[in-house]
Amino acid sequence: MPDVPPSRPSQFRTGALSPRKPTRFAYSADTRDRAALASDLGLLALYALELKGEIRPASRDELVLEATLVARADQPCSVTLVPVPARINEPVLRRYVAGLTLPEGEEVEMPEDDSLEPLPEVIDLAEIAAEALALALPLYPRAPGAEFGQATHAGEGVTPLSDADLKPFAALQGLAAKLAAKGDRGPDKD
Repeated sequence: MPDVPPSRPSQFRTGALSPRKPTRFAYSADTRDRAALASDLGLLALYALELKGEIRPASRDELVLEATLVARADQPCSVTLVPVPARINEPVLRRYVAGLTLPEGEEVEMPEDDSLEPLPEVIDLAEIAAEALALALPLYPRAPGAEFGQATHAGEGVTPLSDADLKPFAALQGLAAKLAAKGDRGPDKD
């Protein structure tokens, strides 16, 4: 049996949960935990992180965690690196099933229901909140008005390629449009 850390307010031992009624919770990360998570996720700041919901029995061998994640953070703009505010308000669903084993290996088929997980000894709300936040944050945040510039690279004395040079069929598309327009006028109207 693995060593399980002692319970704290953000952790629930699954064996101690009521088999008949839901266990409600409200987890809020403290300043130190938010700073550590912000660093792990590459955030400029994490102002708030809350997970509120309940863990309820669904059957004799299954628990369901249903909650809402609310967070406020600043991410670096993917173009300019200026702070981009992010507000997260996402549902979180986990279904813990006793005896469930997930397939292992490099090329395996995962179950269609991605909320299924093996029943752990301890449900850690801080870990669930961190995972849900990482999945909910925009991958490439952009500040208003931030655009990628045009980069040109060429050796000395060489004309750099433009986007039009890299799309050789763009000229054919223009020719096709001219031919179609000429075809609409008819052969006698030249």
